[in-house]
Amino acid sequence: MTQADRIKKAVGEFGAAAKAKLNQGGQPEDQLRNPIEQLFAALASECGFADGAVTLIGETSLSDLRTRPDFAVQRNKALIGFVEVKAPGKGADPRKFKDKHDKEQWDKLKALPNLIYTDGNAFTLWKDGKLVGEIARLDGDIETSGAALAAPQSLLPLIHAFLTWDPVAPRNARELATVAARLCRYLRDEVIEQLGVKNARLAELEEDWKALLFPDADDERFADGYAQAVTFGLLMAKSRNLRLADGLDKVAKELGTTNTLIGTALRLLTEKISRSGPRSTRWCACST
Repeated sequence: MTQADRIKKAVGEFGAAAKAKLNQGGQPEDQLRNPIEQLFAALASECGFADGAVTLIGETSLSDLRTRPDFAVQRNKALIGFVEVKAPGKGADPRKFKDKHDKEQWDKLKALPNLIYTDGNAFTLWKDGKLVGEIARLDGDIETSGAALAAPQSLLPLIHAFLTWDPVAPRNARELATVAARLCRYLRDEVIEQLGVKNARLAELEEDWKALLFPDADDERFADGYAQAVTFGLLMAKSRNLRLADGLDKVAKELGTTNTLIGTALRLLTEKISRSGPRSTRWCACST
């Protein structure tokens, strides 16, 4: 079987699975979850990755999320990008969305350096808010075509560019400040959202933060302080040649020995995460 035949088969199976799921009712974004995971697994194989090397990590209900993308994507257990899923028919060009929530979400998500938008019918790749290549529109309709759904030649190159992305180091202080500020704002917005949906572990962390550092902080000030502590803590770690791969908790302890505010704040964050268990750890990793 040729690669073209394998891609045709994978997209046909995606179409059949998606049609069956969408006919069951419920939130369309949620119904597309499993079909999209299976499609990415098949296309990752065509991009040369071993089985299991690429994984999509989603949440219990995609419809509850407003800031964070629906999937975080890992390559060999390293976070390399995100996928945002929209209801079929909405399109994959967020610049043309009319809904207030979608427009506000795009204003936040365009800070991410490697992001795919899809409504099942089309796929787009975005890097730092800029469209890469063209929109890959499938031939047919995700809700009705079933196994007859077909892919354009541009789909595999788009997925390949997404899965093979590697971070590009800022070339100077200005670029570093721009990237850090953009991602810091994104993390702040996500913290505010999580506090709004009563994330228990984050609420506990906020109380400790207030007790030890800023007693008068409201949710927005806490979120801003959280994001800045994580962002500047990581920058300080890199400037001191501390290995981030050894874990954020170890970095926090090293920085804390200087008795700086950043070191103390970052240590508080990581100690609370350690006591909260693996789910909280994953949340922090996906956010940063």
